[in-house]
Amino acid sequence: MKRVEEEAKTKGGIIIPDTAKEKPQEGQVLAVGPGARDEKTGNRAALDVKVGDKILFGKWSGSEVKIDGEDLIIMKESDILGIVEA
Repeated sequence: MKRVEEEAKTKGGIIIPDTAKEKPQEGQVLAVGPGARDEKTGNRAALDVKVGDKILFGKWSGSEVKIDGEDLIIMKESDILGIVEA
């Protein structure tokens, strides 16, 4: 998942410096795994999220990683608070 950057300027035209910005809690799904495996049956659970979805997540959700110089977040589907409809 990749964070979606927020606007650097408020609606009133005030420019927000990088040091005052909080990390956005909205992102775009870049890839999904096969789903969790049920311990009893061994079947995979279907995922509700798919590649390209815009999602909302908690401030401390997931694990931040850097891959090929790009900051990404790996998280469980249960960490996702909602999917943003276009």
